[in-house]
This record gives sequence, structure tokens and C-alpha cells, in this order.
Amino acid sequence: MSLSLSVIIPAYNEAARLDKTLEKVIAYLNEYDGETELIVVDDGSQDRTAEVARHAFAHAGRVEARVIRYEQNRGKGYAVRTGLLAARAPVALFSDADLSTPISETPKVVAPIQNGDYDLVFGSRALDRRLIGVRQPWRREQGGRIFNLIVRLATGLPFWDTQCGFKAFRMSVCRPIIEAATVDRFGFDVELLFVAHRAGLRLLERAVRWDHNEGSKVNVARDSLRMLDEVRAIRRNARAGIYDEAMARARAQAASDRLALAALSDVPEEIANRRI
Repeated sequence: MSLSLSVIIPAYNEAARLDKTLEKVIAYLNEYDGETELIVVDDGSQDRTAEVARHAFAHAGRVEARVIRYEQNRGKGYAVRTGLLAARAPVALFSDADLSTPISETPKVVAPIQNGDYDLVFGSRALDRRLIGVRQPWRREQGGRIFNLIVRLATGLPFWDTQCGFKAFRMSVCRPIIEAATVDRFGFDVELLFVAHRAGLRLLERAVRWDHNEGSKVNVARDSLRMLDEVRAIRRNARAGIYDEAMARARAQAASDRLALAALSDVPEEIANRRI
């Protein structure tokens, strides 16, 4: 049976909590309806992150599991792109290593893609704050709200939470955009959503459960400024046409997928267009 879902977990110095995370993810995927793979991308960790992952994968059951490791710390964006581009399933999900969004929320972001309704679905903490269990410290939460407001104003994205670490992709359509992305650190989410939105892909922001976990690698003061610089770089790239070829390839692939669906389902193309 072919793979139906790839799960990517970017990890930097996560040895202390990765074992419990992988235990939960592996248990979930072993019960998943379909064949799956699990990829941990070790982003140049200085601890035993890769070793912990390999030990957990020795008990992965029917889940195909592997570690991708490189020596230099490149940033979360680089790690996520590396994992996504290595994924072999038609749908790929990346999740933060702390499982702030429980892996059991997977159907919320994966099913709309598998059903043919969307190309990129991403979790959101902003749409239904009743789903937030443990909240962030006040300063961090307000900083996140301000950043997302700035992102909306600067990019025109109509979304309320671009930074939640729980996003799923139809890889046939999204691969060109992932390949063209340039942001290696925490602003990478904005870039992927911005280019996908500009390409006319079908994006869905969906409320998910979420709990704040201590040990975040984000420094509010330092990384907020860096992310704003990255948003400005994304706008410059767009004006310079850096993303144009990737957007054209994504549109062409989306059209090809629609034609393939129409042929398989023997329905008029205008109906297929509403599904893929």
C-alpha cells in the first residue's frame, strides 16, 4: 500500500522532550487509517536529538520513520522545508516538536486536503480561543497578536494566525512554492502562506486545540524584529519576481490535478474545479 501521509517534525536541541513526543506521534500513526511516514529533521542540534529519535524509531511499528540530520543550525524554516521536500506521501504535515497542537488534531488539517477541497490547511489559535488550554505569558501572547496584525497589513493575507506550528500541504501543488522559499527562520510560515495565496491556491485557516509549552526557541524581543525583517524581505522578493516561476508551476499543477480528477471521476471539469 502506498503512503497516504508524511509527518515532519523539525527539532533543535529537543533531546529532553522528543522521546515523549515521538511516542505519542508513533502511537497515533500506527492507528491511522493509511500508510504513513515520520521524518524528524535535526537542525544541527548540539545535544542527543538525533540519537533520541533513532532510538524511538526502533519501535515505530508499521510507521516508516527516519532522521535527517545536518551539522549546522540553519533555522526552523530550513528544517521544515528539508522535511517537506523529502516527504513521499501526497499530503505532508509538519508539527512542532513540543506538540503544542496535539497530533490527534491531524484530521482537522489533513482531511480537507484528502477530500480534494483545499491545497494548504493550517492550524490557528486565533479563530477559537476556547480551544486554548494553557495560555502563553501575556507579553508573548500580545506580541504574537501584534505581529499577525502587521503581517496582515504588510502582505494582504486574510488570516489571523500565520505562526501556529501545525500545517498540512498537498505536495503536488505546494512543492514548487516550498522549493522557491527563501526564509530560513521563524518568518518562513508567512512566506509559504503569502506565495501560496498569491498563486491562487486554496488555503484554509482552521481552529485547533493548543497548549503553551515551556522551552520555546523563540526570543520575543530578538526574533520579533528578525521576523519583521523577513516580512520585508518577502515583499521585496515578490516585487522582484522571485516567486513568479514557482507560482506559475503551482497553478499549472493545480490545473493538471483538476483535469486528472475529472478524468477519474467522469464528471464535468467545472465540478472538479470545485473539489481540487
